[in-house]
Amino acid sequence: MADAGVHIATAADLSEIVRIHRETWRLAYSQLLPREVLDTLDTDEAWAMAVQQQAVLKATEGEWIVGFVVASKAPHDEVAKADGSLPEDAETTAVLSVLVEPRWGRRGHGTRLVAEACRRLQEGGATRGIAWVPEADKASRNFYERLGWSGDGTVRTLDAGGRPLREIRVSGPLTVRLDS
Repeated sequence: MADAGVHIATAADLSEIVRIHRETWRLAYSQLLPREVLDTLDTDEAWAMAVQQQAVLKATEGEWIVGFVVASKAPHDEVAKADGSLPEDAETTAVLSVLVEPRWGRRGHGTRLVAEACRRLQEGGATRGIAWVPEADKASRNFYERLGWSGDGTVRTLDAGGRPLREIRVSGPLTVRLDS
């Protein structure tokens, strides 16, 4: 494998991050989401704001950006229990979303991204991480399980262009380690 790394994404990386997001979701979720939803994923402006806040890390292999993770303090509505109450660690819970382009998969990029994001989150005082994963996305659920994260019993159903999309919340420690 060429030189692999994880770096803070910059404005120069925006177009590639947006491309990876759109193309990977179109491939992975074509059976779960209507085409109209996949064609109108997050705007460049939303990504620009996340990058400006240094909430996006990119994975690289050689000269290529191959994936990214968005990681930040979890908003209360993301971390709330099913009954709407907040857990004791609500103020120190982070939310992550990781995506690696399939052609670069199974090379450790996702784990490196999450490990570095977790390290940075811990430095900022975070103690636990959460992620929302479509229930039908077994690959993503397996990825988080290998990191020691598991479903915490909280689910939500989103309206995805008139089609319900059920997501499960996975939760785990911010102690993700890279295999030697």
